Amino acid sequence: MQITVPERFSLLVDRFPGLPIVVQQPDQPWDERLAGTTFFIPDYMSGRAGVANLSRMPKVEVVQILSAGVDSVKDLIPDGVTLCNAKGVHDAATAEMAITLTLASLRGLGHFRDLQHDRRWDNRSYASLADRRVLLIGYGSIGTAIEARLSGFEAHITRVARVGRVTPRVFGYDELDQLIPEADVIIVIVPLTQQTRGMVNAHFLSLMHDGALLVNVARGPVVDTDALVGALADRRITAALDVTDPEPLPSDSPLWRLDNCLITPHVGGDTDAFYPRALELLTRNIERYRRGLPLLNVIKGEY
Repeated sequence: MQITVPERFSLLVDRFPGLPIVVQQPDQPWDERLAGTTFFIPDYMSGRAGVANLSRMPKVEVVQILSAGVDSVKDLIPDGVTLCNAKGVHDAATAEMAITLTLASLRGLGHFRDLQHDRRWDNRSYASLADRRVLLIGYGSIGTAIEARLSGFEAHITRVARVGRVTPRVFGYDELDQLIPEADVIIVIVPLTQQTRGMVNAHFLSLMHDGALLVNVARGPVVDTDALVGALADRRITAALDVTDPEPLPSDSPLWRLDNCLITPHVGGDTDAFYPRALELLTRNIERYRRGLPLLNVIKGEY
């Protein structure tokens, strides 16, 4: 048994005295000690590069990533190796970002920030989140956290998940065509799968009513970028994006020039709330691994 952890989680060495733990420094060249790894934790936001050396770890049994989404690495995980994600770690921060983007867009904060640069006072009225009809597409742990925060804003929330259910009332993806036209705000927090890739396409956007807001805190490829650019250029809708396709967003992307699109660089889960929650998850899963207990957040299927 050998645990390999990123340098930022070196505190785990003290939490598990006597357990063989190798601390991997950022961007370090291959270290032969890593070949003995059985429980591997790539660094947060390292993407595919973080798991590029798995073929040189013949003993690896578990890969514990620190993001909620597994779409960028799942195809690189060897057969027979257990993949665990960081479900629960990013719920609070990503939910905050979804609400922040929604409020900033509805209340025109981007416009007022631009005026501040010119020291201009331009008092104008914008929409409120109160009484808005919010369509929440993706009702997993992060979607639930978004709903909890939305509930204090007196908005009307409609939940959507892959499969609908009665209690609580959750609609299925197959009912979106009937739900989209009624929504003032659409928040997307689905995992990236074959079913959701390109979900927000030209047809989806055409169903949004004039003035509706699209908020994407899921994955960039969930939205068809060309279709979104067209809808924004027509000034039918507005958008707030923490994720784009591609990432980083190229400097010549037309999204940068559209003043009805607010963009943040995929920072929804990257706050100071990340570390303590991630450390707690790693502590629990390493302890379970050491004791031979079932691991938390095991990925089965696409997510």
